[in-house]
Amino acid sequence: MPLYEYRCPACAARFELLRPMSRASEPATCPAGHPGAERVLSLFAARSQESGAAATSLAGGCASCAGGSCASCGAR
Repeated sequence: MPLYEYRCPACAARFELLRPMSRASEPATCPAGHPGAERVLSLFAARSQESGAAATSLAGGCASCAGGSCASCGAR
């Protein structure tokens, strides 16, 4: 089951929930009990070893911005 990240508009809390993919976009209740938290895009880091030097990259955003500043998905 995938892990999704949510943000509560009432208290700005960010939290994660394990949910089936079929319920990923449904509103959630935050740990403080406020209903209506919405799913947000999560960033993740990936590391690789190339020619003896470690490389780290962050990924996130939508396909059109590839993780850059984007008005459609809110990535910065």
